[in-house]
Amino acid sequence: MKKIYKLALTELQTLFYSPVAWLILVIFLFQVGMTYCSILEPKVMGQELGRMQGNLTMSIFSGLRGLFEAIQRNLYFYVPLLTMGLMSREFGSGSIKLLYSSPITNTQIILGKFLAMMVYGLCMLGGVFVVVLYSACIVQNFDMPVVLAGMLGIYLLFCTYASIGLFMSSLTSYQVVAAIGTIAIFAMLGYVGNSWQHVEFVRDLTYWLAINGRASQFANGMICSEDVVYFILVSALFISLSVLRLNAVRQKSTLAMNLGRYVGVCVLAIILGYFTTLPVLKLYYDATRMKVNTLTQNSQDIVKMAEGGMTITTFSNLIAPSRNTFASPEAINRDKERLSKFIRFKPEIKLKYVYYYDTTTNVVLDRHFPNHTLREKMAEVAEVWKLDTAKVRPYEEVVAQYPELAGEAKNFVRLIERESGEKTFLRIYDDMIVHPDEKEIAAAIKRIVMKLPKVGFVTGHGERDINKGGDRDYLRFSYDKPARYALINQGFDVCEVRLEQDIPEEINILVIADVKTAYSPEEYAVLSRYIDRGGNLLIAGEPRRVEEMNPIVEPLGVRFLPGVLVRPTEDYPADLILGKATPATVTDIAYAFTSMVRFGTVATMPSCCPMEYSEDKGFRVIPMLMSDSTGVWNELETTDFLDDTVRLNTAIGEIEKSWPLALALQRQVGDKVQKIVVLGDADCLSNGEGSRNRREIAATNYLLMSGSFYWLSDGEVPVDTRREAAPDRKIELGKAGMRVTTWLFWWVLPGLLLITGIIVWIRRRGR
Repeated sequence: MKKIYKLALTELQTLFYSPVAWLILVIFLFQVGMTYCSILEPKVMGQELGRMQGNLTMSIFSGLRGLFEAIQRNLYFYVPLLTMGLMSREFGSGSIKLLYSSPITNTQIILGKFLAMMVYGLCMLGGVFVVVLYSACIVQNFDMPVVLAGMLGIYLLFCTYASIGLFMSSLTSYQVVAAIGTIAIFAMLGYVGNSWQHVEFVRDLTYWLAINGRASQFANGMICSEDVVYFILVSALFISLSVLRLNAVRQKSTLAMNLGRYVGVCVLAIILGYFTTLPVLKLYYDATRMKVNTLTQNSQDIVKMAEGGMTITTFSNLIAPSRNTFASPEAINRDKERLSKFIRFKPEIKLKYVYYYDTTTNVVLDRHFPNHTLREKMAEVAEVWKLDTAKVRPYEEVVAQYPELAGEAKNFVRLIERESGEKTFLRIYDDMIVHPDEKEIAAAIKRIVMKLPKVGFVTGHGERDINKGGDRDYLRFSYDKPARYALINQGFDVCEVRLEQDIPEEINILVIADVKTAYSPEEYAVLSRYIDRGGNLLIAGEPRRVEEMNPIVEPLGVRFLPGVLVRPTEDYPADLILGKATPATVTDIAYAFTSMVRFGTVATMPSCCPMEYSEDKGFRVIPMLMSDSTGVWNELETTDFLDDTVRLNTAIGEIEKSWPLALALQRQVGDKVQKIVVLGDADCLSNGEGSRNRREIAATNYLLMSGSFYWLSDGEVPVDTRREAAPDRKIELGKAGMRVTTWLFWWVLPGLLLITGIIVWIRRRGR
């Protein structure tokens, strides 16, 4: 070991007695400081302007625009300059013969050189650590573990790069060739993850070899055993190859024997690496304060309940117009990563992919292959995907094996199936995120491990339809445009019910929305029995349905009043009302309303009915949404809000005040708390209003729906996956301090390091 240390010390002396090592450190520190200041300055300026900050530690150091990501990109260029002369210099000058003649083994030579690079890497990280310490001083509640995890990732990446550079330097006596070869290996490891992905066996091996994103996991505060072992194995691989290279030169072995040794070492490393990717062998540590890289406790508890085996089968229609590429052979490993958080806690989950083809509206394929049959179109897509057509089955054949698939969209969908037989679907959604997040996946798993609330939508009197995708209807599930916040995708079972007979006991929540014709006495009796037994309700009225709806809500102490609530503006119709959540919704109803209260977002309610209420029916009434206190009144005269002008007329009973728009009612019935939500508008939960964007109106109607049904389901679903807000939200730095910081990291620190290097170099030359 002493010989290795002495060799490392000699190599370090050679490095630091030359201007190259100092120049690289200076340039590296300058780039780190410049990048750091460019990230920090907008945050300081934003704070000066009163903008809210959040999770500052990670926003400065992590993510695609974080400091650590920039450092990773820079290392790609620094390391070849450092390593190109490690062995090439020895070969070129002939000093390798002196090493061969000394009592030092080839392994000691290589390890000594590599140890020198490890120490130099620590010197480079020393400059980064100065930035970290400075950030810890100016950012309140700085999250140090996250940053230390990121620095560990950068260091492991540097060591891996150094081992590659060391090997390339051992292959040639020309330093430039060694540097170019090192960059070539870097590029190969960067691109190999996308190679041969269509070959099932090779796919996992090449994906494991890819170095892209390995250090990014660390930068985001996630230390995975798979990534740690990857860096160690790849470093050990190239160190071993370097030793074998010296042995081949020293012992004059045959080419076949040398190649056999090289291949053997590579195969061994790949096999060991492959086993580290097995879910059952993976370990992890989430260094973030809020544990953002892992499941919330609620989701973990749900996964624990799913005892036994579980299979997630992904179905993809090859000739679907879009989104089928998520399951293409090239994308399978990336697709698996979307489920990685759950697989960490349940490694026995098996993933399967089923490809099929069936009729669908695909304008692009129809235009390019107008005379092709379905199978011929499928074959064209399969050829592009490099997928064996024998693995693509007709839709009818797949449905015969999986009958549940018949009711789903012919595009991309997953089926989650427990070993005990329970099944449910996990869909993709028609929004910017597309894929299900933790909340939707946890809800799907919860649905197959326990009995969840069932929602019954009353029908038979012109109520809102749950089977249509129209603007006024309620989207249970649309085949063409699945909605993330549709009840069925948040864990609820949904069905239609009629008041012709008693509501089944399995119905936990009843929805009555926009009744057009009055119920019969028998139907009122059925509804009354449901209410008397303590069933939960959501009732949504409309201004034109006052006479039909009042007999339903009056027994609850609520009454819909004549007229329409109006709020005259220049940009929108006067009957567009903005509902603001009350503080009581956060404390007494659901956490979903927190964002509405904190950030002032609203629920848009076009054509809302005025309401009044009392508590003489035994219910405690909690106003959920209220209108503004000024500029809003119950319009009793105007009915055309597009062309006519509305004016307040107090003489006929129009009142300007803050009107209740949504009410929550609760009372004790036996051993349970009955919960009822009454809305003055049925459109606010409709398909059209949920997806409509209006200029300068921050509408979050989905929070109204999520919060209401979370409360009505007694907190079962949607699954609560929230985390506490990160406390690092303030930078103790102003404009003047930012100017000092820029000077410090741009000029002062790099300048001091440059002066130190010049002094050491001059003294060395003087000797």
